Amino acid sequence: MKQILPILLSLIFTIHSSIWSFEISTSTDVIKEEAYIDLGITSKSAILIEASSGTILYEKNANEKLKPASVTKIMTLLLCYDEIKAGNMTYDDIVTISDHAASMGGSQCFFEAGEEQTVYDIIKCIEISSGNDAAVAMGEHIASSEQEFVKLMNNKAKELGMNNTNFANACGLDDPNHYTSALDIGIMSRELITKHPEIFEISTIWMDHITHKTSKGESRFDLANTNKFLRQYTGANGLKTGFTSEAGYCMSGTATRDGVTLIAVIMGADTKETRNTEVGKLLDYGFSKCNVYVDDQVFDDTYKFKVSNGIKDYVIPDNILQHQIILVNESSDNISKEIISNDSLKAPIKKGDIIGSVKYTIDGNTIDEIPIYSSENIAKKSYSLSIRDLCNRFFVVE
Repeated sequence: MKQILPILLSLIFTIHSSIWSFEISTSTDVIKEEAYIDLGITSKSAILIEASSGTILYEKNANEKLKPASVTKIMTLLLCYDEIKAGNMTYDDIVTISDHAASMGGSQCFFEAGEEQTVYDIIKCIEISSGNDAAVAMGEHIASSEQEFVKLMNNKAKELGMNNTNFANACGLDDPNHYTSALDIGIMSRELITKHPEIFEISTIWMDHITHKTSKGESRFDLANTNKFLRQYTGANGLKTGFTSEAGYCMSGTATRDGVTLIAVIMGADTKETRNTEVGKLLDYGFSKCNVYVDDQVFDDTYKFKVSNGIKDYVIPDNILQHQIILVNESSDNISKEIISNDSLKAPIKKGDIIGSVKYTIDGNTIDEIPIYSSENIAKKSYSLSIRDLCNRFFVVE
């Protein structure tokens, strides 16, 4: 016993608690499907993306650098919502319109220099009426000047992997150094709607208004949604249209049906009618290829994970009531599910720690994997309890 005890003590002191780590990817990278069909798209460039997975279902010249017109404002809105989410500003903050913002041409909301509007109303003006003055005012509010805001736009583009993009302004007016691609528009659109789905609360507004408050008094200004596609396509819920003489008619169109959300981008269409028709073609094709698999019982409430070195031998996972997967060109009949735990899971474990995962596969290929979290705290065994258990393991004879 005297010879064995030091060894047992050494083993106890060399036990290190560790929780199995499982990383959930939040990347907006897109995945290309292999097979395409000819959809008769006549616009210069196009892409169709399934939003949850980033799977590309169709593309045409998707990497070609083209002028995006007001579709640019997707990036302006993305940075705006990022600032709100980070706590750097609120919907109620006041934006003061500068001389520069008020001077913007093209589509505008006719702000006067010195006029004040809330962040929320500026967002409405950007998204609903595509106000160039509103977009520039927002950029100045966030970064002190449009020039500094453009730097933020380009930094965000690099961060997202938008490799065919360079922004020169916050609103989309034509400039030789202002360009992007259908793929890059798809990437920033996906980032906006997945990270900030509240954009749909505004992008689906058909008519609204703001109140101009100037030295001349107050006056109502009506906002009419520039995206007429909203009332032409079942399930349409966004996102942004654009037009200039150089860019042609452009659009990032989003729609949701039966739990599936698609992003259809058209650039360089000859007419507004062509743009809207071809966005509809892309979405029709996408919805025909996608279906939803719903796992109504990821695991039952008796499931437990074995734990070593804890005051309890098992940890109970947080219940996952339901999990949904968007399938592209696949049948849900082919899905296999596996619950994975770490054989060396050790205490201490905190409530909310990742203790395993659920993997879904088709023909051996992983299509989704979600983490499993602990529903409870499991403390580490005390020194004396560890000694007792180890002694019992080695010396108790049954």
